[in-house]
Amino acid sequence: MATFSSVSRTKGPDGPQARFGPMRLDRRLWSTIVLVGLVGQLAWTVENMYLNVFIYETITDNPAVIATVVAASAITAALTTLFIGPLSDRLGRRRPFISGGYLLWGLATAAFGLIAAGGPLGLSVGAAIVAVIALDCVMTFFGSTANDAAYQAWVTDVTTPAVRGRVDAVLQTLPLIAMLLVFVALDPLTKDGQWLTFFAVVGVIVTVVGVAAHTLVRDVAAPSPPGESYAASVVSGIRPSAVRANPLLYLTLATWALWGISTQVFMPYLLIYLEHYLHLDAYALVLGGALIIASAITILSGRLIDRFGKARVLIPTLLLYAVGLLLFAPARGTVPTLLAGAVVLTGLMLTAAALAAITRDRTPADRAGQVQGVRMLLVVMLPMVTGPFLGAAVIAGNDATYTDLGTARTVPTPAIFVAAAAVVALALIPALRLRRVLESA
Repeated sequence: MATFSSVSRTKGPDGPQARFGPMRLDRRLWSTIVLVGLVGQLAWTVENMYLNVFIYETITDNPAVIATVVAASAITAALTTLFIGPLSDRLGRRRPFISGGYLLWGLATAAFGLIAAGGPLGLSVGAAIVAVIALDCVMTFFGSTANDAAYQAWVTDVTTPAVRGRVDAVLQTLPLIAMLLVFVALDPLTKDGQWLTFFAVVGVIVTVVGVAAHTLVRDVAAPSPPGESYAASVVSGIRPSAVRANPLLYLTLATWALWGISTQVFMPYLLIYLEHYLHLDAYALVLGGALIIASAITILSGRLIDRFGKARVLIPTLLLYAVGLLLFAPARGTVPTLLAGAVVLTGLMLTAAALAAITRDRTPADRAGQVQGVRMLLVVMLPMVTGPFLGAAVIAGNDATYTDLGTARTVPTPAIFVAAAAVVALALIPALRLRRVLESA
């Protein structure tokens, strides 16, 4: 029975690490990593945050619908990556999946503006709910093919353990930089109800980068060696034998999964909370300020992660994230919310950077795409099918509402941040073991 292949190791600050061929992190490579990654995050920002607002404002305020959309998207993303990642390994090619995937991803994103209840297609509320779930799954298929399966594996291909802390620190800021760009440039469109234009602009940008990626991305991965069928390569990463062969990889992914659940308890409801519970009319500026502070700190900390070791920084960053959540819950007003948000986002990004870099270091040779499929199952699908429902349960347990056109609508409360912090406490259990093992190796 085939399983992950072994890899050569070299001693580093986190113990043994995989040895890959030398790669120079030159300006072209940095530019490609950042451009393709950033534009992908623009599309994910639309799905992860603005699609929820779109549903809330134009279709229904039922939090269970938002949770269902998030869960359906997560399942689609995980299954897509689980199948496409090993396929890109077998072919030794990431570029076609990145370029073609981005192109179709952009077209699917642009189509969202058509499906508001009573919008251009004249859909009823029920039909709009079905349509938004279906289209989100289609968009997620293309996005996960391009970004989760191919792009993430390509980044593993072209980097080495010596620079991954720095690279992943930058990558973890891209979702927040994408949020900032959307808040500043496109949020006014959503305020004016111009959802068709909003989705079209993002879709065009993603499609254009898909075309450019055909030239910018250079494949460096060799095709997987013969001897294992495609079907076997798809499932081998989730077999118990794979866990036994790579215990530190799966311990890292378990830590990442629990951390991910904590983020999904509050993230799908964050914009709704800021606007309708805190009544921050300028919430885009508040989030923008927090994003700038957190992104700057994270980028500057990337070299420190490489210097001191990813395992050493993991516990402090998890604690910083948890403290930030507990500070955010009682925060009221512009400045306190901005500062607490900066703490949350800094801890969030630094934790994700450390976990992502450790995962790349523990990825077996010629299995980068396959590991991304396993990562999507544990780190994306599991959190996204549990976290939003935990958040929805917390929201449903309170009686906070606001009135819109004579209708009482449910609104999230600070309890979602306390619940998220409780989940972080669970993530500390595998994180502490991971640090002990890596530092003693």
